[in-house]
Amino acid sequence: MGKRILVVEDSTMMRRIIMKVLREAGHEVVGEASSGQNALELYQELKPDLVTMDITMRGMDGIAASREILNSDKNARILILSNLDEEKYREEVDRIGVIGLVNKHKTDQILELVGY
Repeated sequence: MGKRILVVEDSTMMRRIIMKVLREAGHEVVGEASSGQNALELYQELKPDLVTMDITMRGMDGIAASREILNSDKNARILILSNLDEEKYREEVDRIGVIGLVNKHKTDQILELVGY
C-alpha cells in the first residue's frame, strides 16, 4: 500500500522528479513545500505518513525543520535527501531521529527507505 508523502525540496525541478518517482512507485504525494517553514505548516495540516526533506534550503534548513516536526510529533517519519556529502551530516541526522539520509539522485535507495 502506498504512503501519503509530503515532499520538501527548494528546487522545483528536483521536487518534480522526486514526486514523479514516488507516484510511479504507487505513493500519494499529498503536499509539496519549498522551505522548512512551509514544511512545518503543511505537516501539521496534512499529517503525512512520511516526509522527504531536503537539507539545504533558504531560511529554516531541513535539519531544523525535521527537528521541529519531530519535537511536535514523535511518530513522524522523515527521510532526509541531499546531493551534498552525506557523511558530513550523518551524525547530526542520526541524532535527531529521522529514518535515514540518502543522496537525492539515488532513487532506488529513496524508494527502499520510503517502503520502510
